[in-house]
Amino acid sequence: MTRHLDPLVQLLAPALLVVAVGIGSTFVSPSREIYFLNALVSVAMVVSIYVFIGNSGVLSFGQMSFVAVGAFVAGILTIPLESKRGVLPELFPVLRDHTIGNVTSLLLAAAAGGVFALVVGLPLMRLSGLAAGIATFAVLEVTHNILREWTKIGPGATTLSLVPETTDAAQATVGALVVLAAAFAYQRSRLGRRLRASREDPAAARGVGVNVHRERLWAFTVSGALAGFAGALLVHLLGSITTEQVYLELTFLTLAMLVVGGLTSLWGAVVGALVVSALDSFLIEAEQGVDVGVSLDLPQGTRLIFLGAIMALVLIVRPSGLTGGREFRLVR
Repeated sequence: MTRHLDPLVQLLAPALLVVAVGIGSTFVSPSREIYFLNALVSVAMVVSIYVFIGNSGVLSFGQMSFVAVGAFVAGILTIPLESKRGVLPELFPVLRDHTIGNVTSLLLAAAAGGVFALVVGLPLMRLSGLAAGIATFAVLEVTHNILREWTKIGPGATTLSLVPETTDAAQATVGALVVLAAAFAYQRSRLGRRLRASREDPAAARGVGVNVHRERLWAFTVSGALAGFAGALLVHLLGSITTEQVYLELTFLTLAMLVVGGLTSLWGAVVGALVVSALDSFLIEAEQGVDVGVSLDLPQGTRLIFLGAIMALVLIVRPSGLTGGREFRLVR
């Protein structure tokens, strides 16, 4: 009986964690609520990254590109028309002269992320190991420079502001649950099973008819769509965004979350996102001065040093992460 309940438990356990964080955000002060909402958006981003890296075993630094594309697509298209024409006059007319609602922007951001991932994934998904890591990092770099320099599609090097702040506790929770459910459905599907088979033994998977390139491309596209959706949640949480906010620091932070929680499980992705988000929030406050029985005032930049050290420690002491890379299961 317990075995038949395993799939349900594997979905409900991380979902309940997400719901608990969403409910908890309503009981704290407005100044601390942002930390809870940021944790929920982090869950969406890390789970979207897990869909590809966790199931394929291929390291990718490029998933933040799709977060950036989703954030800027959703942000630009939801700015009110009268404001957009004044602050972003150089945009292409289709972007400058149209505005859309919140839900539509989330869906469009997901579509943009998925299409972008499909296009760049067609050639890149034939690569593995170090070559794949370098190639996906190149995608991140190219995307960052295009968004930073091309004012026809965004604000360039300046801040994209005046974005409606619609990611409240309800939207952040529901958004994280949507990404969680999509990732769970993918990993339980035939596509996910074939990809994980290629992760364990690519040669054996090819021997039984698995098209490794095609399976990786499917995962890369799904991951890109979910990352674009998470990017839209992020920009609607912050109300403004720059290209630097969806670049190297966020790439490092989300990968640290995935590594700390456990690369190869959905449970690990959620646990890692929440644990590292909590630690990151505390370190942000500690850099500004916080009282924890003693006065703690850390130098600026200390949080990234701490997070890097913790990720290295986890890799040394427990390479499979806090969850051991396993899904949550009931004790039999």
